[in-house]
Amino acid sequence: MLRLEEVSVRFGGLVALSGISFSIAKGEILGLVGPNGAGKTTLFNAISGLVKARGRILFEEKDIVRLPLHLRARAGIGRTFQIPQPMHHLTVRENLTVAQVFGAGKHDPARIEEILEVMNLSAKADQDAATTLALQELKRLEIAKALATEPKLLLLDEVLAGLESQAKRTFMLKLRELHALFGLTIVIVEHDIETISNLCTRAVVLNFGQLIADGTPDAVFRDPQVMKSYTGTVDA
Repeated sequence: MLRLEEVSVRFGGLVALSGISFSIAKGEILGLVGPNGAGKTTLFNAISGLVKARGRILFEEKDIVRLPLHLRARAGIGRTFQIPQPMHHLTVRENLTVAQVFGAGKHDPARIEEILEVMNLSAKADQDAATTLALQELKRLEIAKALATEPKLLLLDEVLAGLESQAKRTFMLKLRELHALFGLTIVIVEHDIETISNLCTRAVVLNFGQLIADGTPDAVFRDPQVMKSYTGTVDA
């Protein structure tokens, strides 16, 4: 579904990503991991069109590296942000409507009601999204807005951050439900090794803007280079 070929991003003299190449298969749930500052969010920004990148980003065999952000969304790339960003002075339902019109290029009220229901937000649909939702609800809203764009590929940037263990387990079940219900391909940035191991069949690891490992979570988290990137040392 998605293939990255020598993708690089520079901010002035800073190399944020350097020659990243890997593929994501349709229907895959892939974990994108690495220490803080490794380039994970920058990679999401490159794929979704928030930053300019060099190289090739092929989505369903079409190079989208020069495609504007809104056309990438309409092609089927949806994403969330690490910090929930509800649109102020709009209700939960209105947040989904704006996201849908921008990302999908249409207004489909039935689809919005379906998403509100599946994300357990129906009871809060007419409340102000920015002032009345708790953290877990804000995170569900982030995913709901992304779903409203009718994505084929869903990029989730630390949607589980800040949640306690039981809430994380509940969210993982919800992500599996969404994966099956909407036929999604999912890439998730997450620091928790247990979450990646339980949710994903594959993990890609970045460090200092470079890809250092790609494989099953078990193999990746035993890789000496990955262990060193997290701890600075390698177990004997």
